[in-house]
Amino acid sequence: QVQLVESGGGLVQAGGSLRLSCAASGRTFSSNFMAWFRQAPGKEREFVAAISWTGSTFYTDSVKGRFTGSRDNAKNTVYLQMNSLKPEDTAVYYCAATRSYTGSYRLKSEYDYWGQGTQVTVSS
Repeated sequence: QVQLVESGGGLVQAGGSLRLSCAASGRTFSSNFMAWFRQAPGKEREFVAAISWTGSTFYTDSVKGRFTGSRDNAKNTVYLQMNSLKPEDTAVYYCAATRSYTGSYRLKSEYDYWGQGTQVTVSS
C-alpha cells in the first residue's frame, strides 16, 4: 500500500516559481513510477509530468522548458519545480504512483495511488 501527500502549493504571480513535493509512504519507494497531474475547475484531470524509477522525465507540451520533475528515493519524495508560471497553470496538482507501470504514463488509468492534491494559483 502506498500513501501520497503533496505540499508546496500556494499563490504566486505570473512569472514566479513554486516547488511541489510529494512524500510517499510504503515499501520500496524506488519501485514506484511517479507522475504529476492537474485539474482546473470544470476541466478533466490532465497529465503534467512523469518521473521514472531512475529519474527520467516526461512532460506535456505546455510545460516543457518551464517545469522540471525529479525524485529523491532516499527521502521517498518526488518534486515538481515550476518556473515561469502562467495563469493557465492554475489548478489543483495531484501526485500519482504505480508499482505496475505498463508504459502509458499520460493516462490516469495507469496509476493506482493518488494524493489529495495541492492548490496552485497563478495571478496576473
